[in-house]
Amino acid sequence: MATTTAAQRRQEARQEYDAFMAACPSRQLLDRLSDKWVGLVLSALADGERRYSEVSRRIAGVSQKMLTQTLRNLERDGILIRSITPSVPVRVGYQLTPLGESLLPVVQAVKDWAEAHMDEVDAARDHYDEVNRRASSHG
Repeated sequence: MATTTAAQRRQEARQEYDAFMAACPSRQLLDRLSDKWVGLVLSALADGERRYSEVSRRIAGVSQKMLTQTLRNLERDGILIRSITPSVPVRVGYQLTPLGESLLPVVQAVKDWAEAHMDEVDAARDHYDEVNRRASSHG
């Protein structure tokens, strides 16, 4: 019986990726990519390399812990590159890889859609809440 290499096993699995299947690894990736901080980090890096402090300032409300975790996860997934420039103090920069750049149009489209349709979503939420408030008060 022949053994398969890790690369061969990945190739076989790649042909079978189906996010609707519970055990599919693409589900983990979809979960990561749907995180709000991921989309904002990718958008913040759209114009090129930025230092950690620049990314942090650009994304209001992100904690240092969450930003660090998000950047590490994206680096692990090959979506961004972390570069260190020896200086005093040490300069750490982040930039998108070609893989990350290929994801950017999708992320930007979702961000743009959310910004363009927020008034409609707010109106729908208000309507839903009002209908459900009336229904619960009669029940």
